[in-house]
Amino acid sequence: MIADLLKLNVNEHTEKKNNLTYLSWAWAWAEALKADSEATFKVELFDGKCYMDVNGTGMVWVTVTIFGKPMTCMLPVMDYRNKPIPNPDAFAVNTAIMRCMTKALSLHGLGLYIYAGDDLPDDVKDFLRDLAASAHDLVLADKAVEARAMIDGQALEADQFTWLASQMSSSTRAALKKAKIIPTA
Repeated sequence: MIADLLKLNVNEHTEKKNNLTYLSWAWAWAEALKADSEATFKVELFDGKCYMDVNGTGMVWVTVTIFGKPMTCMLPVMDYRNKPIPNPDAFAVNTAIMRCMTKALSLHGLGLYIYAGDDLPDDVKDFLRDLAASAHDLVLADKAVEARAMIDGQALEADQFTWLASQMSSSTRAALKKAKIIPTA
């Protein structure tokens, strides 16, 4: 079920590039198939091409259907700096399609928390990154209760809290969960 996808911890299957977190598309698709063996994804076509031309750059659209519910995402064809690529080649388009498929999977719940911080300002992200590091240090010192009090004292908004959790290792989140700081969704 979709609720089960929301609960999956995907951190072991991510990598960081240029301060962004990417989820392995192969792992994500395998999890989708485990959840629903009839899951599908479709790359939308535009004038026979698998990307839409937008002023000389490309935009891909992918629809993922799980449990009979289609969800569509779009994503620019971008370079390693996340800048649109003029006249993208086949490799860049393929990369964008797989990233877009993974993003569409997140609309079904799988790894959704990775995208939670997309709208947070950089200074808030820096603060939350430091907070996650401090919580980790306290957990390592067997002070999960103190870590809980420290985080509780911040009165974080839901998206900030979700982004904070995404910055923690699975062992830190598990320790804080036992201290009832991380909700189980």
